[in-house]
Amino acid sequence: MMDKASPRLGIYEKAMPRFESWAHRLEAAASAGYGFVEMSIDESDERLSRLEWGKAERRAFRDATLDAGVPVPSLCLSGHRRYPLGSADPSVRAKAWDMMEKAVDLAADLGIRTIQLAGYDVYYEPSTPASREAFALAMERAARLASARQVMMGMEIMDYPFMNSIGKWKKLADRIGSPWFQVYPDVGNLSAWWNDIEAELSVYLPNIVALHLKDTLAVGPDFPGKFRDVPFGLGCVDFTALFSILAKLDYKGSFVVEMWTEKAHNPLEEIAKARRWMLRRMEEGGFAHA
Repeated sequence: MMDKASPRLGIYEKAMPRFESWAHRLEAAASAGYGFVEMSIDESDERLSRLEWGKAERRAFRDATLDAGVPVPSLCLSGHRRYPLGSADPSVRAKAWDMMEKAVDLAADLGIRTIQLAGYDVYYEPSTPASREAFALAMERAARLASARQVMMGMEIMDYPFMNSIGKWKKLADRIGSPWFQVYPDVGNLSAWWNDIEAELSVYLPNIVALHLKDTLAVGPDFPGKFRDVPFGLGCVDFTALFSILAKLDYKGSFVVEMWTEKAHNPLEEIAKARRWMLRRMEEGGFAHA
C-alpha cells in the first residue's frame, strides 16, 4: 500500500516519463507519493509550445488537476536560456519578452501561482554590462506584469555566477521593489558555490517562495562544478544539516525534488526512491514535513 502523499513535497515534471496527458502525469506523481508537480517550459519546441495553448488545452489541464487532486502550483521557465532577456540581439529580446508575457497569461489561466525564473542575463552569448542592464530592465517590467495578474515571480539561484547567491538576487530585488518578485533557491546550486547556507536562508527566509532539492558537486579551482544528474547523497549538499536549519527557522514552505530521470529505465521507481530518501533526511534533521 502506498504511504500518504507529502503535500509539501513536489516533483519536477522532467523527472517523470513523457506521458501523453497531464492526467497520467499527475496520477503518476501521486502514486509515487508526491503532493504536486512543477511544470517545465524549457528550451525545447515541445514545451515552449505550451505558451500557445488555446482555451481547450488550458481547460483540459485545469480539469486534469482537479480530477487527479494533484495541483501544479509552479512553472519552471527555463526557456529563456534559448531566448535570453539580456541578448545583444533586439529580436531575441523581443522574443524573450513575448515568452514572458505568454507565461504570465498561461500561469494565470491555469491557476499556477509561481513562475520560477532562470537567473541568466544570457546563456549562449557573452555576459556584458549591457546584457545585465537589459535583464534588470526586463525584470522590472516582469514584476509589473506579474502584479497585474497576481502571479508570483521567483528567481532561481543558478549554476551561473551572475545569479549564484540569494544576496545577488537581493540587489536586483531592491532595485525592483515589488512584492511579486521573490526568490526560489536551488539548494544544490547554493551549496556548489560555497554559500553560507544557514546565513542565506536565515536572512532571506521571508522572501523564499519554495525550494528546489537537488544535489551537486561543488565548484573548485580547477573544476566547474556539476549542477545536474548528481545522485542524492553523492554530492556536496548536506541535506540533514539543511533540514535541521529549516526546522530551526520554522520554514513552512514547499519543496520540489529536481531530477532529470524522464529517460531512465524506470523513472517512477527513481522518483519514489528519491522521495523516501529525502523524507529520511528530513527526519534526521528534525524537520516536520507534513
